[in-house]
Amino acid sequence: MKKQQPQISEDKILAVSWALLGEGGIEKFSMRRLADRLGIQAPSLYWHFKSKQAIYQRLANQVSRMILEAHRPQGDWSEQLRGMAFAIRSVLSQYPCSTQLMMATLPHEPDIIRFNNRMLQCVEPTPLEQAHKLQVVLTLMNYVFNFVLDDYEHQRNVAALVQEEGGTAQPGDRVTHLLDSMDEHEAGLFRSMYKNRLFELMGTDEAFEFGLQVILLGVQQVIQRQKTQS
Repeated sequence: MKKQQPQISEDKILAVSWALLGEGGIEKFSMRRLADRLGIQAPSLYWHFKSKQAIYQRLANQVSRMILEAHRPQGDWSEQLRGMAFAIRSVLSQYPCSTQLMMATLPHEPDIIRFNNRMLQCVEPTPLEQAHKLQVVLTLMNYVFNFVLDDYEHQRNVAALVQEEGGTAQPGDRVTHLLDSMDEHEAGLFRSMYKNRLFELMGTDEAFEFGLQVILLGVQQVIQRQKTQS
């Protein structure tokens, strides 16, 4: 008697996809592994999603929806953009590989479009040209995406090094030994900051806040310059 395939839904597929991304990262995600975890044959997935990219699109749509739900528009354009930046970071930090998904997908889902539209609405009240408004939004998104992604990759690299060394070495040992072998001209500033543990600020709320402040102040300067020139 032929074994009956288990019944699956799109929601189930997406939930298991998140689990696989959390376990192995986006590099190890595949339709075959997904099918195995669901207990079905790989071709059965294609009844629901035509490709791995289609799954990525739907996952990115979920992320976009959660960001919209987390964002509470209030204040002027600067406050709204700041709130959006924190909402994006908060959601991306909770879901494995969500940053890569957002960066690797196109606006082919409704909530992805709504998310981008909400970003544009934040800067719409400014006197900037439309092209510059778009550039502000893209700059802010790139900052938040790369901030979260950099922290994610750093944690993965540290974990991989600890596993490779079998717990016998600290992650910073290699850097310390390398810096000790380099002269002042080659690595003086880097060594000073490293020994003062400034690189430990990477990925922190303090670092995120400062970078965001730099961007928003830069936009304010552009607006002020535009006013004085008009």
